[in-house]
Amino acid sequence: MKAALVGADGELLYQARLATGRERGPDAVVASILDFAAELRAHGERHFGEPAAAAGVAVPGIVDAERGTAVYAANLGWHDVPLRALLTERLNGVPVALGHDVRTGGLAEGRVGAGRGADRYLFVALGTGIAGAIGVDGRVEAGAHGFAGEIGHIVVRPGGTPCPCGQRGCLERFASAAAVSQAWAEVSGDPEADAADCAEAVESGDPLAEAVWRRAVDALADGLVTALTLLDPRTLIIGGGLAEAGDTLFTPLRAAVERRVTFQKVPTIVPATLGDTAGCRGAGLLAWDLLTRTNTDPSEATV
Repeated sequence: MKAALVGADGELLYQARLATGRERGPDAVVASILDFAAELRAHGERHFGEPAAAAGVAVPGIVDAERGTAVYAANLGWHDVPLRALLTERLNGVPVALGHDVRTGGLAEGRVGAGRGADRYLFVALGTGIAGAIGVDGRVEAGAHGFAGEIGHIVVRPGGTPCPCGQRGCLERFASAAAVSQAWAEVSGDPEADAADCAEAVESGDPLAEAVWRRAVDALADGLVTALTLLDPRTLIIGGGLAEAGDTLFTPLRAAVERRVTFQKVPTIVPATLGDTAGCRGAGLLAWDLLTRTNTDPSEATV
């Protein structure tokens, strides 16, 4: 878990990390979050003269932001956890915002990161899986049921590799950092090899690595063109572990997208800039939005 005290402009005033402790079970994870939040609020009071005025929390899985419930998170063993209510009680009644981890990170990238100033953007995180956040005029669209942005489950290779979601040929089975790691480990014969190793091999001119990388880039471009056809973003922000390859990813990806478009406008394709602080910054921005909506004076508060 990562936590921070965040200023109104997304500035990180203090950061901390704590193991989730998920091996102790789902209830223990909730207890750790509540304790961590209380400690962070107390730190703010000690060092800034007053406690945080609001709180934001971002979690993985299926999130009902309106109800403040973590509906389902497989890795944490959660089902219908009323996290907002629990945090509000633990933090003595301060307003609490709950968000989805990727959409929250995308909110931060759009407002204070790589998409700053863009009225329409799409944030795509290439990690263990692939997920996205659709940014519109400074907010992130969750969709009618909280599933907006699940670009990783666009089918790009019909009948292809089975996906845990139940479909075959989903984008994340070909273009996530995990997928590239698996493909390169198999081709290279090194079970410990990962996507970063594959990128290094591409840079050194290894033809086997280039083939693995090209398949991933082509699949990613197919998925992205589908998304930009539907959404018409002005800026396309790519983050997550695979984006750390820099130009090794972005140069062929931009070219692959341009080859595929016909009538569509190609967005500016840029790397994310906030790294692993995006989630904390985004959660803080959600909290600041609560203060704005409730007309609380945020002039010297922290969240």
